[in-house]
Amino acid sequence: MLADLPLRITLAAATLAAFGGIAVKAEAADIRIACYSDGNECPATKILAERFMKDNADIHITIDEMPYKQILESVPVQLAAGNGPDIARVSDFGQVASYQLDLTPYLKDPAYWQTAYGPVLDWMRTGPDDHGIYGLMTQLTVSAPIVNKTLFDQAGVPIPAKGATWDDWAVATAKVAKATKTPFGMAWDRSGARFSGPAISEGAKFFYSAGHPPMVDNGFKSMAAKFVKWNQDGTVDKDVWVSTGGGYRDAFEEFANGKIAVYLSGSWQLARLQKQIGEGFEWVIGDAPCGAGGCTGMPGGAGFVAFKGTKSPKEVARFLDYLASEPVYAEWMVMTSNLPANLDLQKKKLDYKLTPAGIAAMAQFQANAATLSPLAYKLQGSAMSRPMFNATVDRISQAISGQITLDQAYERITSDVADAAAAKNRK
Repeated sequence: MLADLPLRITLAAATLAAFGGIAVKAEAADIRIACYSDGNECPATKILAERFMKDNADIHITIDEMPYKQILESVPVQLAAGNGPDIARVSDFGQVASYQLDLTPYLKDPAYWQTAYGPVLDWMRTGPDDHGIYGLMTQLTVSAPIVNKTLFDQAGVPIPAKGATWDDWAVATAKVAKATKTPFGMAWDRSGARFSGPAISEGAKFFYSAGHPPMVDNGFKSMAAKFVKWNQDGTVDKDVWVSTGGGYRDAFEEFANGKIAVYLSGSWQLARLQKQIGEGFEWVIGDAPCGAGGCTGMPGGAGFVAFKGTKSPKEVARFLDYLASEPVYAEWMVMTSNLPANLDLQKKKLDYKLTPAGIAAMAQFQANAATLSPLAYKLQGSAMSRPMFNATVDRISQAISGQITLDQAYERITSDVADAAAAKNRK
C-alpha cells in the first residue's frame, strides 16, 4: 500500500489539474539570440525583449552579446553541430543561408513584411526562386560623401548640390585641397561595395538579364578609369587603396585628422563622427552623387536571422513580428541611432536623440536612402557580391599602383568573378 502512495498522489494531482483544481504552469519557450553591437544594438534589444516578455509570459528570451568576429566564426560551427542559437545578428547572410528558418508560415501577416521590408528580404534569400522570409534587418546602412564643411568654407568653394556628378565632386575637392593646403581632396574606403555605388551611378549594370555577372561594362569602366586617375593625380588619397596588405580599410582617421575634404563612407560612421571629431571642425553629409545610372550609394546592414534548428519557431516568429511592427521598429531605430530598413519609416522623421550635427546627418542619410537604386539592393543581396567586391578591390588597387594596366584589371576582374561563379555552381 505505501509503495503505491506516490503513484496515487500523482494520479490525483493530475485529475485535479484537469478539472482546474491545481494550476499547472506551462514551461516557457526559451529563445536564445546571439548578438553583436555596432553601437548599442544588443542592449537596446534587451530592453525591448524585457517589455515583450512581460506581455508574453510563455516566452523567455536570452540575448548573448559577443564580438562580431565570434559570431562570424562560431555561429556557423554551432549551427552545423545542431546546437546553434535560435536567432543571430549577422551581416554575411550567405554564410548561414543553409540553416535559415522560413518564418512565413508562422508570421501574423507576411504581406506586411513584404510591403514594409521588401527590398532587404532578398538579401537573406538564396536566389530568384526563393520567396522565404528569414529574418529582420536591425539597421539599414547607406554610403554617402562625408564633407569637411570647414575646409569648403575656408576655400570659398560651395559643397556640390543635389544632382552633382562625381566629376563635379572631384573638381570641387581638388579646389578645396589646393586652397587650404589639405593633402588630398577625397578618400574612399577600400571596399568593393564603396566603389560599386559610384559605378552604378555612372551606369554600371553588374548583371546580365540571366543573372550572370559580367562585372565590366562601359559604366564600370568609366568609373574605374576616373577613380584610378584621381588616385594617380592626387585628387584621392591613394594610400588607402594601395598601402594595405589587402582587405577592407577605411579612411576615417584621415578624415578626422583634416587630411581630406570629402570621405566616401557611410551612416555606420555616425557615432565616430560625433564622438571623435566633436567640435574639431564642422562636418555634414552630402547628397548622393549622380550619373547616367542615377544618384545612388550602396545599402547594407545587419539583421536578426532565425534558424530552423529552433524548437520554438512560432515563438521566434512572434518576437520578430513584435520587433518588425512599425511603432516598435521606429523606437528601436531611435534607440540605436540607425536608419530604418522599413520603407514607410524611411519617409518619416524619427525623433533621434543626437547632437544637432547628428540629427542633420541622419536626415541626409535618410534622404540618400530614398534614392538608392534597385540595382544597388540587388547587388548587395547577390550571392556573388563578395567575389565581385573582392575582385574589384584587388585589381583596381593593382591598376592604381601601376602593377597592371586598366585593361588588364578589367580582364582579371572578369576572370576572377567567372571563376568564383563556376566554383559556386559546382557546390
